[in-house]
Amino acid sequence: MILSKQCYFCAANIKVVDFKDSQMLKKFMTPQGMMTRKRKTGVCSLHQRKLSEAIKRARYLGLVPYTTR
Repeated sequence: MILSKQCYFCAANIKVVDFKDSQMLKKFMTPQGMMTRKRKTGVCSLHQRKLSEAIKRARYLGLVPYTTR
């Protein structure tokens, strides 16, 4: 989990949240496979929406698990 005041994507100047980058997506997920909340990650609203869409796409394609055992 990232606990910063500034958005991770805005600070790194990342325009597109790529659903194929599973290592980056796992930073914003709990060990159980759930998405972390916006206030916990410190991501802005725009990027939180893009992040949730990317995680959902990655789950559908099997790049990121829905849950862990």
